[in-house]
Amino acid sequence: MKFTLSWLKEELETDATATEITDALTMAGLELESLDDPSEGLKDFVVAHVEKAEKHPDADRLKVCTVNNGTGTFEVVCGAPNARTGMKGIFASEGMYIPGIDVTLKKSKIRGVTSNGMLLSEREMGLSDDHEGIVDLPDDAVIGTPAPEALGLNDPVIDIGVTPNRGDCLGVRGVARDLAAAGVGTLKPLEIKPVRGTFASPIKVHIDLDGETRTACPYFVGRYIKGVKNGESPQWLKVKLAAIGLRPISALVDITNLFTMSYGRPLHVFDADKVQGDIHVRLSRNGETFRALDGKDYELDDAITVVADDKVAEALGGVMGGERSGCTEETVNVFLESAYFDPVRTAMTGRKLNLQSDARFRFERGIDHDFVLPGAELATNLILELCGGEASELIVAGEKPDVARVYSLRETRVKHLGGVDVSVEETERILGVLGFELTKTADGWDCVVPPWRHDVLGEADLVEEVLRIHGFDKIPSVPLNLETPLPVGAVNQIQERRAQARRVLASRGMTEAVTFSFLPGREAALFGGAPESIRLVNPISSDLDVMRPSLLPNLIRAIARNADRGIGNGALFEVGPQFAGEKPEDQSISASGLRAGQSGPRDWSETPRDVDVFDVKADILDLLARLGGPASGAQLLAEAPAWYHPGRSGTYQLGPKSVLAHFGEVHPLVLKKMDIDARLVAFEIFLDAIPLPKTGKGSARPKLDLSPFQTVERDFAFVLDANVSADAVVRAAKMADKDLVTDVRVFDLFAGGAIGEGQKSLAISVVLQPIDATLTEADIETVSDKIVANVAKQTKGVLRG
Repeated sequence: MKFTLSWLKEELETDATATEITDALTMAGLELESLDDPSEGLKDFVVAHVEKAEKHPDADRLKVCTVNNGTGTFEVVCGAPNARTGMKGIFASEGMYIPGIDVTLKKSKIRGVTSNGMLLSEREMGLSDDHEGIVDLPDDAVIGTPAPEALGLNDPVIDIGVTPNRGDCLGVRGVARDLAAAGVGTLKPLEIKPVRGTFASPIKVHIDLDGETRTACPYFVGRYIKGVKNGESPQWLKVKLAAIGLRPISALVDITNLFTMSYGRPLHVFDADKVQGDIHVRLSRNGETFRALDGKDYELDDAITVVADDKVAEALGGVMGGERSGCTEETVNVFLESAYFDPVRTAMTGRKLNLQSDARFRFERGIDHDFVLPGAELATNLILELCGGEASELIVAGEKPDVARVYSLRETRVKHLGGVDVSVEETERILGVLGFELTKTADGWDCVVPPWRHDVLGEADLVEEVLRIHGFDKIPSVPLNLETPLPVGAVNQIQERRAQARRVLASRGMTEAVTFSFLPGREAALFGGAPESIRLVNPISSDLDVMRPSLLPNLIRAIARNADRGIGNGALFEVGPQFAGEKPEDQSISASGLRAGQSGPRDWSETPRDVDVFDVKADILDLLARLGGPASGAQLLAEAPAWYHPGRSGTYQLGPKSVLAHFGEVHPLVLKKMDIDARLVAFEIFLDAIPLPKTGKGSARPKLDLSPFQTVERDFAFVLDANVSADAVVRAAKMADKDLVTDVRVFDLFAGGAIGEGQKSLAISVVLQPIDATLTEADIETVSDKIVANVAKQTKGVLRG
């Protein structure tokens, strides 16, 4: 929620500085996101008068300007097409820093003419990307005035984080109310002057809802205003909106944006001449299409609240207006809407359509239904003031919801629940300024909750309000007297394994990502599918409608977004749950990762290569080993799920049913269906499937038992059929003597030449570790014979001569 200091002071009588105000907001639970002073980099620039602008003697597109900044005249060479005699602009003299182009001005000669400064564009001041011309100020701008003052940029901008329960603070007046209660100032009264209509509205309003659907829009206030002029907004309004990042569009649109930000009261204005017949608030029809003001077409189901005319939907209730009846410069007659839309249905509409707006953000958090009619009156006054015209009588359809709530607050409860003494007088003052109506009772008060506070639902909430404004920092610290020693940590081996997996993968140069636990159903189908039992009933977005069956899809999206931003080389991982069903046993913890691009940056000593399946295989083996898993004892299969490339993937498992990990290149067809043009290699390690070390309670870690005898290494080369896997040879060599053979590695592969067609030569290195005594030549020969014999038996391989 952004607003300027001057905007706040329109609602709050205060002399507090911006820093004092932001400190008070943070203590009241409205956390400061940022405090920006847009004048900081512009304070040295001033308004200047161009006394003369003549064509440069040696350049067709340049002009030589004589500029007066109030302290003297300067000759400036300017290339802006709008530079002219008599105009007023923003001037920077020699030695000043220009933030938009990161340059400190120096006196310089341009085509033989000395330039002693610069007339600035918005881009050069860092205000926008506009550099079509220099800033052109009104004729009444005073020469020598600091640029921030002349441009209306001497106003600090405050940005606060508003929690979902505080929809009342999504308007400047709501923020001012909290500050007034905190003692920072006094809330100014809101003057609402009813507008007397001079004619009956030709457009009527009908709420075509009944039964359970009536709550979708129980209350609607409208007004017809004829003869308006929808031109450019006055400067004060444009400056106010631009300061918080809203682009001024036209007077009518800017007025509705002003009300949204000032009072948290979204409004909508229809071009009345485009409305066909009357206004009908109804539910949409299955298959009905709607083009919103964002220019996109949306297909509706039968559960969305729409504001329609006799023929088509003209607005999505509480979310966004329609393009067909939007206001333009040609608009002369308008119909003003001020309504109350149900928060839950509004939120579901936005999620279904993946459509966000300032109106939705406020309606789904709950607005003040008592302000529906006063808001229409205030807006009418401002429209008549800025756009002219003549207003009809108000049209009121439906009834204001009766959600009055009264809760009792006992005087003693603040002390009992909050641990701090707050006087009766202070409690009454705080709640009174916040808008609660208090009636004294024998042991406290009966408190009527104001209609804008949807989050207050009982006595504990009333206590919280008192403590929040009184100051949580004033609650005294009370030490805990422990009669027993602090308990040992409650982290078990499985939880520790997840943390260790994160450390290991980070040490391998990968970056951890934390993604949503849900994803689009169409992507879930590419990674094993998702049963109906894990489809979300109320997704936060229509595109995020199922729990993830794998961590890979969201990681793929993340690495693709990085690539779109120029970061082509990447290695991401995530440790988290994935879901195969709704039962607890259907949830498993996976450590999954992706690598893309090249193995490293360009370097003079080594040429980087494209990452491949062996990179992620190494990730798996390292992680298994460092987690205490059976890295060397696991069985490697040349198969993997369908989302991996069938010839460039594999699976590690213990026995036929216990799958430890999958790895490989992501299938190109899967990436194509996700509209991703990249080559990615991935792995998935199932942490729950890795056997835990067998340790008894309180047992000590066994000593490291290293053999004192020297290892022996022997190389073997076997001629095999081309279709025999290297893993089969490695396993055969290991099984030849499980006591002495401790490691087997492939170091060479050769085909062709003297090797017959359909065959290959595979060379392995075998490490022998003696146990009881140093191996003799006879011992080594015996083991070597066993290795050759077992490889021949298992793979039909022949020792190469």
